[in-house]
Amino acid sequence: MDTFGILGFPLGHSFSKKFFTDKFTKENIDASFLNFELSNIQDFPAILEQHPDLKGFCVTIPYKQDVIQFLDDIDPLAERIGAVNSIQIIRENEQFKLVGYNTDIHGFTESLRIFLDGAKPKALILGTGGVSKAVATAFEEMDIEYQFVSRTASDKCISYEMLSSVVISNYHLIVNCTPLGTFPKDDTCPDIPYEYLTKDHFLYDVVYNPAETLFMKKGAEKGAKTHNGLKMLHLQAERNWEIWNS
Repeated sequence: MDTFGILGFPLGHSFSKKFFTDKFTKENIDASFLNFELSNIQDFPAILEQHPDLKGFCVTIPYKQDVIQFLDDIDPLAERIGAVNSIQIIRENEQFKLVGYNTDIHGFTESLRIFLDGAKPKALILGTGGVSKAVATAFEEMDIEYQFVSRTASDKCISYEMLSSVVISNYHLIVNCTPLGTFPKDDTCPDIPYEYLTKDHFLYDVVYNPAETLFMKKGAEKGAKTHNGLKMLHLQAERNWEIWNS
C-alpha cells in the first residue's frame, strides 16, 4: 500500500488528511494518508526511514521553507518562491530522491481568477511567510501590482500603521496570508483600517476554517466581496496528487 502524508506542526485541524482519506475511499485507491507532526524539522529524515512506502507528502506551517535543506531537487517555480508545500519521493531500488514543488501558487491563481472575474486591482499582501511568497509570485505572473504589509516596515514591506485611507483606496485587493482568524482563535483578524473598505474592495483570506473569518465579516460589512481559502486548498491538493503520481 502506498503511503502519503503531511508534514507540519501542529496538525490538529489539518485539511489534508480528511481530504485525501475521503478521496482514497471514494475513488477506491489502496493508499493511506498520515499526519507527520514534528516539533523539530531535524527529525524529518527519520520519517523517510520509518515509511519506505511513502510516495509524497504535503508541507505546511512552519516548514515550507525549512524543509528545502533536505531536498535533492526543486522545481524552478518553487525555488523562485522560496517555499515548498509538496514533495515527491522518487524511489529507485533502495535509493530515493526528494523533489520539492509549490502548488499553493496553482491553487491561489486559479481560485483568484474566478473571484476577480476579470478585475485587476492593485493588491496588499498581509504577512510575509511561505504562502505570501506564493501569492506574490502569482501576482507577478498575473501582472498585478502588489505591496507586502507586515508588523514592521522594511525596504520590502510597509507596516500596518502605514495603512492610511489613501493606501486602502489605492489597493482594492487585500489578501490575508497570516494565520489570524484561524479556528480556534477565530475572534482575531489582521489589524487593518476596515472603516476605509468599500464595495469596490476584494478580500481574500487563505484561511478556510472558519468558512467566514472575522477579516471577511468586517469586509462584508463594508460591502466588500470576500473569498476564503477552501477552493485554493482543493485545487492545490489535486495538483499534489498529480505530482505524486507523475
